[in-house]
Amino acid sequence: MMTFSMEYAYSENYILVLSHDEVVHLKCSMLNKMPGEGLDKFRNLKVAYAFMMGHPGKKLLFMGQEFAQLREWSEERELDWFLLAEEPHQQIQNWYKDLLHLYKKNKALYELDNDPKGFDWINKDDIFRSIFSFTRHSKDGKKNLLFVCNFTPVDRPDYRVGVPRRKQFKLVLNSDETKYGGSGEERPLVYKPEKQECDGQKYSFAYPLPGYGVAVFEY
Repeated sequence: MMTFSMEYAYSENYILVLSHDEVVHLKCSMLNKMPGEGLDKFRNLKVAYAFMMGHPGKKLLFMGQEFAQLREWSEERELDWFLLAEEPHQQIQNWYKDLLHLYKKNKALYELDNDPKGFDWINKDDIFRSIFSFTRHSKDGKKNLLFVCNFTPVDRPDYRVGVPRRKQFKLVLNSDETKYGGSGEERPLVYKPEKQECDGQKYSFAYPLPGYGVAVFEY
């Protein structure tokens, strides 16, 4: 279900729609669609939004879902802005804001939406760990992006990701920062791949991936 969209991605121009119809009439808000309890719902939603932002196609998110509104939307009242007094809602708003900034700054996320040259899976078959990795490419081959998304609460300190080139990979978005509700653990900003096969690629590098962790690298 997570990967089927890429079977027909280039047959039409399309939008990834999370519209008002998804958050009304007893369908729950986006936060309350997520599995798990408590903060796990927030962490799950951050991974889902990152996967959506990295996926080819234009984006649409209905109001209130960017700060994880709890209640379903209603035209009879304003959004629940008071939730932003609580840290988990501030953190997911910070996350979505920075995802939008990442999108705006990187042509790789929109230039080749309708061209197979703009996207490659690194690993879409990791059924035991539920980690998806893929790359997005720009027309000129500069500032390409690598996305790594962990859809389980299990930390993977021994994680290694395969990469197509032996170039430096710069960490440009890290969900483990404190402003997003992460641990705040300091990490290197630059990663140098080794000639070690992984994910069907000639090169790879290690990156300790936290539970529900997202890492985006520029190369």
